[in-house]
Amino acid sequence: MTTPKAPRRRRTVSSRLLASYVLVLAAFALTVTWSFRALRDTSQGAELLRSGYAPLLLRVGEALAAQNVFNAQLNHITAAKNPGDVREWIETARRTRPLTFAHVREAAEKGLVDEDPSVAKFQEEIVREAAAIEKLLGADPERFGQLFQALAVSDREAAERARDELLKREAEGAQRLRAIKLRVEERMESLTAEAKRREARSIQLLVGLFVLTLLVGVVISLYARRVLAPLTAVTERAKAVARGDLTPREVMATNDEIGELATTFEGMVAAIQRARSELVNAERLAAIGKMAAHVTHEIRNPLSSIGLNLELLEEEVASSDNKEASQLVVAIKAEVERLSRIAEQYLSISRRPRPRLERERVEDLARELVAFVRPELDRGGVASRVDADDDLPDARLDESQFRQALLNLMRNAREAMAKGGELIVSIHKADDGGIDLAVDDTGSGVPEELRASIFDPFFTTKQRGTGLGLAVTRDIVEAHGGTIRCLGREGGGTRFLIHLPAAGVSTPDQTEAPSYSSENNR
Repeated sequence: MTTPKAPRRRRTVSSRLLASYVLVLAAFALTVTWSFRALRDTSQGAELLRSGYAPLLLRVGEALAAQNVFNAQLNHITAAKNPGDVREWIETARRTRPLTFAHVREAAEKGLVDEDPSVAKFQEEIVREAAAIEKLLGADPERFGQLFQALAVSDREAAERARDELLKREAEGAQRLRAIKLRVEERMESLTAEAKRREARSIQLLVGLFVLTLLVGVVISLYARRVLAPLTAVTERAKAVARGDLTPREVMATNDEIGELATTFEGMVAAIQRARSELVNAERLAAIGKMAAHVTHEIRNPLSSIGLNLELLEEEVASSDNKEASQLVVAIKAEVERLSRIAEQYLSISRRPRPRLERERVEDLARELVAFVRPELDRGGVASRVDADDDLPDARLDESQFRQALLNLMRNAREAMAKGGELIVSIHKADDGGIDLAVDDTGSGVPEELRASIFDPFFTTKQRGTGLGLAVTRDIVEAHGGTIRCLGREGGGTRFLIHLPAAGVSTPDQTEAPSYSSENNR
């Protein structure tokens, strides 16, 4: 049993147009988001420049200027006219120097606060370098004592030697402060350049967005025209139907509301045409039903009398040992029984009792019925088998009516295999939870052009058929809330596929269904 393909998801016109506008909106949102982030980054950069790098540069500049003045005073201390005053100034500068470096570290720690990891790393480097310079300049304080002692005893050579050693360390401190200042200036220049680049990129993206919006607007206009084009065809088709043209037309396949409208409209036209045909057929059936009911009522009593007399005659002939007369009586009796069955079939057209539904196991009913007709099948050289799933649900059936419908299909299959073959009854669980019952034969098959009419009343391909068997079967299946189809089989033969809802599944209201005899047609 082939698994039906899942239906494609319908794409609505509004959803497609909306998707196009969402695309533009997404591009706009992306650009606005990027611009917002760029503006935020620029604002953060400006704030970092104002409250971070600028104060830090100022503090480093102050420390460097103080260090340069300190170096100049230290360099000229041996030639000063009043070394005591210079000594006092140097001592004061040495005591205030820790405060200067503390200001540098404080400016770095409080000002260089940003989400960028590189800023935090730079902050750590500045704080560490400032502490290292402070430690360098504060090392070996005894050397200043030696300098001042040499100046006090007027030992110029010792004083100059001590001064040169101190100047070497102080000059290194100034050089490292100068390097810090240079690094801060480079960071400030980098921030300024990055802000300019962001501004340029924002302008480029805004221009690109304008071009993209214009392009998408043109594309959407053309796309909308193409999407709505089938609506014109539907309008023209509606005008043709209004003029009385009910000829089936091929539907323009589009997976949207317009395609659905066109499909529904063509389905409506086909339904109107089918309703007209069914109305004519129903009127004919109604007339035939009334006539059949009247005629059948009139001939049943004579047929009953004929049948009773034939039984008496059969007893008389049997006692006389007249074989030819016995054969004639048997032939007449068979024809009378056939006329009775035909009368019952025509009478069933106007007598449609409602089925009495009960929970039944379809596979059990099918196996029982196949076993019942197996002798008849064996006489015709027809093999038979039943294939059923293990987990089949129950169905709500009127056992006698459904048995009658299934018997019609089996005897149809047997008659289609005049030279023998195989009858296969397969029962499987359908995708919707219901039951699929198939009756397959390996006979000559039904031509494809006749399958659409095979369930019509009085349509038959048999010389002695009434054309009511499959019509009766279809009515019984539909009265049980199911469907029946006639299909071809690969390799030849015919398949009748019945779909029944599982017990407990809601179905359309049951209409009155006929209780028909087993006379069948194909």
